[in-house]
Amino acid sequence: MSNGEIDRLPVNQLTERYNLVRSAVYTRLEALGIKPERIGNKAYVNAQQIQLLDDLHDFINSGGTTAEFKERRGLPKGDEQPVESSSGLSTVPPDFARLVAAIAAEIASRFQPSTPEPNRFAYLEVLEKAYQNGWLLSTSEVADLLDLLPSEIRQYGDSFSEAGFVFTKAGYRSGGEVAWKVSKLVK
Repeated sequence: MSNGEIDRLPVNQLTERYNLVRSAVYTRLEALGIKPERIGNKAYVNAQQIQLLDDLHDFINSGGTTAEFKERRGLPKGDEQPVESSSGLSTVPPDFARLVAAIAAEIASRFQPSTPEPNRFAYLEVLEKAYQNGWLLSTSEVADLLDLLPSEIRQYGDSFSEAGFVFTKAGYRSGGEVAWKVSKLVK
């Protein structure tokens, strides 16, 4: 080409030309159906493609969108293409955004400290403390510790043993629940 017009331009220079990130440049190329020509290990756009990109850039900077530009120029819509906003960044389809969010959440969860396994014998420690301190436990507290229903405990009568401890009725707690004294089985 003559008169100082650009014959072709390397794609990697388009980021500076339009002051865009690389992904936004490729989004525009894809939206306009421009396939850069490869020469060696570089990709180039020709003068006609540069003019189309320049026109799109001016249109977006004046407040338009890629979709509006394509419609006014009579270019194929290509609904599968991302739509570019006036900022020059592409909007992401909702399904893709959800996928990215799910991946990010999974990665973040792997950096969170893992929750320690519950201590399977913690209830025995509580029963030992109740025994040593002379605590009177309510039926619901005993049921909770032994992973039983309160109705099951009521069926045992005045005394029962479990896990090396003896539970004996010792009156009532506030609220009317039976109070249980905790002692140890004698060997």
